[in-house]
Amino acid sequence: MHKQQIDEYFVNRAKSSRGGRLNAHETLDAARTALVVVDMQNFFVQDGMPAAAPVAKAIVPNINRLAQATRAAGGIVVWIQTEALINEPDDWANRREALSAEGWSRRQTLLAKDGAGFPIYETCEVRPEDKIALKTRYSAFIPYPCELDTVLKHNGIDTLLITGVATSSCCESTARDAAMWGYRTIMVSDGNADQTDALHNHTLGKFLVTFGDVQSTDDLIAKLESGRRSATAAE
Repeated sequence: MHKQQIDEYFVNRAKSSRGGRLNAHETLDAARTALVVVDMQNFFVQDGMPAAAPVAKAIVPNINRLAQATRAAGGIVVWIQTEALINEPDDWANRREALSAEGWSRRQTLLAKDGAGFPIYETCEVRPEDKIALKTRYSAFIPYPCELDTVLKHNGIDTLLITGVATSSCCESTARDAAMWGYRTIMVSDGNADQTDALHNHTLGKFLVTFGDVQSTDDLIAKLESGRRSATAAE
């Protein structure tokens, strides 16, 4: 697990812009909340895979706990999977150019739908009622319209809890785009993983100040349960 230590600069900036409070989103309407799990696939999690983050496996228990709490509170869980479009040789040409031929070929082979890197990592608890959305870029909102946004709108979702790997690339890209499309967006501090603590913490700090919010698994579970109780009492 990453050592969670967002720089005081970001903490102070967030509090200053919010009249002294740290968090942008202090309550959750559980029925309008989605846990979005980004790229917890073998390619990014499993030991020996090219893009595996060192602590990716360590966040699986928190993701599973948060998924269970989200479902129980009446929200939805969406698992995002990156797919390499191996039948479209000109797809993402600029990214292909930036990699070695060997690296690109390995990525495409492993992230094809039948590739060893495509499946969701084995200890992630995907339930039959959960949703799956595919993406082909870092952000799950690109290209637009996209599978993720369609699922969210169909289910009346306005709040996203972002987890997965890597904090500073696919998770951040998805979270930033979500915020730009008007979703209340929270990155889960101990539910994301990256290559280093520094990358992880800097990304969370910048997101906290500029784009949305950052909260822990325990804090979000408490808010989901509180939101569920409030909704039940109002019925």
